Amino acid sequence: MTTLETDPELSTSRSADWKLEVVVIPVSNVDRAKAFYARLGWRLDADFTSGNDWRVVQFTPPGSACSVIFGTNVTAAAPGSVRGLYLIVSDLGAARRDLLDRGVEVSAPFHGAGDVHAGPDEPYLFGSVRVSGADPNRGSYSSFASFSDPDGNGWLFQEVTTRLPGRIAGGATTFASQPDLAAALRRAAAAHGEHERRTGGHDENWAEWYADYMVREQAGQPLPT
Repeated sequence: MTTLETDPELSTSRSADWKLEVVVIPVSNVDRAKAFYARLGWRLDADFTSGNDWRVVQFTPPGSACSVIFGTNVTAAAPGSVRGLYLIVSDLGAARRDLLDRGVEVSAPFHGAGDVHAGPDEPYLFGSVRVSGADPNRGSYSSFASFSDPDGNGWLFQEVTTRLPGRIAGGATTFASQPDLAAALRRAAAAHGEHERRTGGHDENWAEWYADYMVREQAGQPLPT
């Protein structure tokens, strides 16, 4: 048997990036699914066909590096069988309003029940108990809302404002969209206001403070005070 220790061609170091770029979802009616994902405001990247036996449709959510594909003869999974597809957003309320304005049914916000993880609700990252309302402390990763496509493939919004340490390198701070950047600026502005109140005066280096705050927040590092 070849193992990591005995095969010189295998290594724990990475010489190339591994990028998750496509998730395939099973649908029963391609045109119906295409109309639904277009209504979400997602970008249509491709719609390829070859006769009646093969079709591939690709959409990309706004600001996402990963796309979804569905079509004819592209997966053996049963239509509607995919659950737990997470869309990370910086503002859960804004994300819900956007879909509601587009006529898409979205659940009310919910959060987990602390140390209780088993219950009657559909499972998600915090278990099978869904408590109504966003997380009272509005903790990052802790507030959710859900919706489904016409086949029942299940999607969730998850609000993430501050990443856990090590999730994003501090030197690679990026914002996928104008709303994400604007939300980060608002959080930095609020924190900087508290900073100026503590110091008792105007901070001439506010731009550097904002930048430091936004980089640290996205990287999950201790925030400036």
